[in-house]
Amino acid sequence: MRAGSRYAALAAAILVLMSQIAFAQDPPAGQAPAQGAGRGGRGGRGGRGPALPPPGPVPKTADGRPNMSGYWNAGNNGGAVFEVQKHPVARPGFAAGNGAIVDPPDGMIPYQPWAAAKAKDNFEHHLADEPELHCYMSGLPNQMYRQFGFQILQTPAYVAMNWEFMHSYRIIPTDNRAHVLPPSKKLFQGDSVGHWEGDTLVVDTTNLNDRTWLDSAGNVHTDEMHVVERFTMVNDRTINYEATMEDPKAFTQPWKVAFTFARNMQPNYEQMEFACIEGNQDTEHYLESAGGRAKTK
Repeated sequence: MRAGSRYAALAAAILVLMSQIAFAQDPPAGQAPAQGAGRGGRGGRGGRGPALPPPGPVPKTADGRPNMSGYWNAGNNGGAVFEVQKHPVARPGFAAGNGAIVDPPDGMIPYQPWAAAKAKDNFEHHLADEPELHCYMSGLPNQMYRQFGFQILQTPAYVAMNWEFMHSYRIIPTDNRAHVLPPSKKLFQGDSVGHWEGDTLVVDTTNLNDRTWLDSAGNVHTDEMHVVERFTMVNDRTINYEATMEDPKAFTQPWKVAFTFARNMQPNYEQMEFACIEGNQDTEHYLESAGGRAKTK
């Protein structure tokens, strides 16, 4: 492994350690889920809250829709933030896990050969190029299983999502409007439009760029990827989430992830700022004066 890859693996190992703090396994029945980052509630970072009563019915807005407003945690989800597909064998900086893919049944991304080779090369030689290490937003579906939790703000016309991690956000109109961007315009978070199918919010996203990864392990897509998400509240503290990805340039068939969001039940919780500062340098590019190997920027 060349030097850059060794430093990237070290960075990945640090992220794994962070994830062990930020993510917790499901708590015993009736107990508050462990919280990620953020402060303000009793128990501090990562502590379990007091025992809770059983979940209640789905709260509703004034117009009768499920009310998803509040703070939510994506949980570990099989370690999807580090590798979305099944990864049963641990690798340097990456613990074994099941990922979040539920279709195909083998839990693997149905790559075309060129895309599989690109993902393999990213993992083996380019982990330091992970977009989040350079302050870019995560894209979809990666954004939805990122660590440290997020806030949903819901109005009759919009659903807004605001992440603690990286200042990322999404603003989704829910009036079933058409996509407004021409195919040539590509964005990190794409062009998302939503509508309600009964009590499920369906979000259709196009115009994604190809500069994001599907996880921290280097899995890829192209700017032709199309994502359809479904958010379904099942009680007052749980949202079932599904996302289906199509990309005729990178995948041989559509594939789907599924997991749950748990409402943050920590009293007096505050979502903190996890800033990525312009000018950040990953470990491969630290200057010698800062203890790294690079002689110049």
